[in-house]
Amino acid sequence: MSSTTDVSPAGEPAAPIRPRAARPAKRRAEGQWALGYREPLNANEQAKKDDNPLNVRRRIEDIYAHQGFDSIDKSDLRGRFRWWGLYTQREQGYDGTYTGDENLDLLEAKYFMMRVRCDGGALNVEQVRTIGGISTEFGRDTADLSDRQNVQYHWIEVENVPEIWRRLESVGLKTTEACGDCPRVVLGSPLAGESLDEIVDGTPAIDEIVRRYIGDPQYSNLPRKFKTAISGQQDVVHEINDVAFVGVNHPEHGPGFDLWVGGGLSTNPMLAQRVGAWISLDEVPDVWEGVVAVFRDYGYRRLRSKARLKFLIKDWGIEKFREVLEQEYLKRPLIDGPAPEQPARPIDHVGVQKLRNGLNAVGFSPIAGRVSGTILTKVADAVERIGSDRIRFTPYQKLIVLDVADDKVEELIAELEPLGLQARPSAWRRNLLACSGIEFCKLSFVETRKRSQVLAPELEERLTDINAQLDVPITININGCPNSCGRSQIADIGFKGQLVDDGEGNQVEGYQVHLGGSLGLDSGFGRKLRQHKVNSTELGDYIERVVRNFVKHRTEGERFAQWAVRAEEADLR
Repeated sequence: MSSTTDVSPAGEPAAPIRPRAARPAKRRAEGQWALGYREPLNANEQAKKDDNPLNVRRRIEDIYAHQGFDSIDKSDLRGRFRWWGLYTQREQGYDGTYTGDENLDLLEAKYFMMRVRCDGGALNVEQVRTIGGISTEFGRDTADLSDRQNVQYHWIEVENVPEIWRRLESVGLKTTEACGDCPRVVLGSPLAGESLDEIVDGTPAIDEIVRRYIGDPQYSNLPRKFKTAISGQQDVVHEINDVAFVGVNHPEHGPGFDLWVGGGLSTNPMLAQRVGAWISLDEVPDVWEGVVAVFRDYGYRRLRSKARLKFLIKDWGIEKFREVLEQEYLKRPLIDGPAPEQPARPIDHVGVQKLRNGLNAVGFSPIAGRVSGTILTKVADAVERIGSDRIRFTPYQKLIVLDVADDKVEELIAELEPLGLQARPSAWRRNLLACSGIEFCKLSFVETRKRSQVLAPELEERLTDINAQLDVPITININGCPNSCGRSQIADIGFKGQLVDDGEGNQVEGYQVHLGGSLGLDSGFGRKLRQHKVNSTELGDYIERVVRNFVKHRTEGERFAQWAVRAEEADLR
């Protein structure tokens, strides 16, 4: 038997050799400010350190609007402009094979997407009319409703940006921090303060957060974007926000909010987790500020792919997060609270429903949020004629009119239907959601929102014979790239755009299929079938095939997400 004992030169046994302990793996610094890492670790962090992005507004107004697109500094154009709701849009004529950073100079058009911030989705007639007028005058009549309750323009020229800001701000709207590494629009219930199902009205908290913190340099340099949802009912997709306050009744303290943190989709989807704390309405702004400050100070800034709050929550765990929030930021413990009851289906407020004030809300469904300045102007005129002054956008790309008298409901429905706004839409029109897609987005590989305009009527016709048998919604979300602005992972049938082989060696538009994702009762990301992709021209065929299989094989009352998880793979292809 061999020995591990060496022999000394004098012939005497030497001390046994002890195996050297392995050095602990040195973890790379993540750029967390609270741990002393203040030097930027990437170009985005350097740009934010060089100049607070909010300062770019002065340069837009004083220099770029006068000297034109070619005068814009690249670090402003591709970075700081976002803090004022501006992204360059995709140059026309370049298909998905050009998508990628290496072609950025080619893909970057001299026009902008501009995002108008609509916190809580709440607007009045004057604001909607102003949005419509800006669209027709400066945006080639483009105006899309996003799934963040915003309006998005296209074809905006930098020369017109100061005048657009002037018009928006004259009616109480803004583009401040509509994009960028900052607190973006706050989602709120479209029926806040009026819904018969609402536990508490979150509007005062939303208004106070916007008043105190939006545009504040203390919170304008976060590791990445920060998304918020506040609602007295579960109509704001709270599970996929960085922070959410969800209405709940506490057995001792009454109506308030359940706190959730760490949700987000993109290439590493994670659902938000309950902190287990009950928050009163008055406390919401302070707790919100604490969560944002934790993210600002402890969030990862080395890699942008890991810079969302969800990655910090994953590493820390919810207990440590609550401890840091309470001890370092709030300086007090939070009250433990109960979980809200999960809804069985999405709450999109489409259709007619009674309000607390005795009037009605009428929810309209454009296809995938596609409207226009002309349409919005006509909506404003129609709403004013029937005596209302409250219009709401939703996180499902819908439009709601509040305060409609009983004798005006059918009149309003009839007037808006020719505009493509239906209050009694088919299931396919109602449950189809899409991002901007290759029509305008530099990151996209495929067409999405534009294709949706054809797909919804096609499905209505294809599935006429079984539509009456569908007693549960089947949501279809179409996304142009892996970033999941169109929420492909939480749809019953989700499509993630990518280039696919057509069988003859050609790269063509197609989608990876994601099935059985949902929020609410079946919260989860469903399943992907290995190597299962469909050509963009096959979308209608594929959806029809899967839906017919669902109708054929489902059990009584079974939801699509439940069926898709257990279904035979052959029925899903």
